[in-house]
Amino acid sequence: MKDYYEILGVSRNASSEEIKKAFHKLAHIHHPHKGGDEKKFKEINEAYQVLSNKEKRAQYDRFGRVFDQGAPEQGPGFDSGGFNWSWNNWGNSENEQDFDFSNVGDIFDNFFGFGSRGKKDIRRGKDIKIDMEISLEEVLTGISKEITLKKQSVCPRCEGIGAEPNTSVKECFSCRGTGQVQEIKRTFLGQFTTWTVCPECKGVGQVPEKPCNVCKGQGTIKSEEDIPIFIPPGVDSNQIIEIKGKGNAGKKGGKAGNLYIRVLVKEHSVFERKGDDLIAPIFIAFSQAVLGDEIEFTTLEKKKIIVKIPSGTESGKVLRISGKGIPHFSGYGRGNIYLELIVKTPKKLSKKQKELLEKLKEEGI
Repeated sequence: MKDYYEILGVSRNASSEEIKKAFHKLAHIHHPHKGGDEKKFKEINEAYQVLSNKEKRAQYDRFGRVFDQGAPEQGPGFDSGGFNWSWNNWGNSENEQDFDFSNVGDIFDNFFGFGSRGKKDIRRGKDIKIDMEISLEEVLTGISKEITLKKQSVCPRCEGIGAEPNTSVKECFSCRGTGQVQEIKRTFLGQFTTWTVCPECKGVGQVPEKPCNVCKGQGTIKSEEDIPIFIPPGVDSNQIIEIKGKGNAGKKGGKAGNLYIRVLVKEHSVFERKGDDLIAPIFIAFSQAVLGDEIEFTTLEKKKIIVKIPSGTESGKVLRISGKGIPHFSGYGRGNIYLELIVKTPKKLSKKQKELLEKLKEEGI
């Protein structure tokens, strides 16, 4: 049985700080990158992972072992890489309650190589997502404007490094600059060692010798920033505009996140949009529908055009005005305007109008 206290060279009543200092000292000596013994380094790290955790240390002090580091019983069966494939202890609730089933997916991903993912950039700033409402007229022409965002910005004092000016940034002792430390977990498959984000440097791999007084070592501060944006013509509702590097600033010199703007187009009082086409109703009198006429129509651009109404027009007839709709977002040209002609039925008639309609009725018109 391993004596973790002896491995770190501390007494059994050592404080957390003493254990931490002992680990840093030994890790610095035995780290493989420094030409040390890799086996010894792993042993030191294993001891530190147990003694630096209150619950694990309490278990170790009481039972001489940590139950989430291996199977309670190593029954007969095939053993490979610390995984005990025996099923002898299953069916016993006292044994089963110690198993952690939450990491099964991660176990198989790491052990068998399924679903491998690239290392996450811890320093990268978070993306910002906002909604912006614009009018249909602004869709037609595009819009340039400036917005003010509350976001994480680069600290002006330390310029994002996280350290006080004229002080250095040093390699993290806990992870030796890797940003990760080993963590030993226990699942129904047995003991499993994974890598997790270093709690000391939060995955950055470096710690400031003297943290910045303004940002407390983070390299970023909360502030307001004015950001110029351009929404191009032809944009549609729920379309996303990406502005690279305008999200939250990265930690300690990391890359900034992006700003994503979801466009929401307001409904128009006259026009209905269908793709890049515009549809509008036009109300005409009964006489205009029968005899034909020319009427004035105002486009979305506030330009007046003349629309010719053919004689004998029925209600619901659609006229097309080519090239006066919404600009195509991804190319040249524009959609069309479609005018739906709706014949108005008069509700009140003068005596003379009634007489004329009666004559038309007699003639079958």
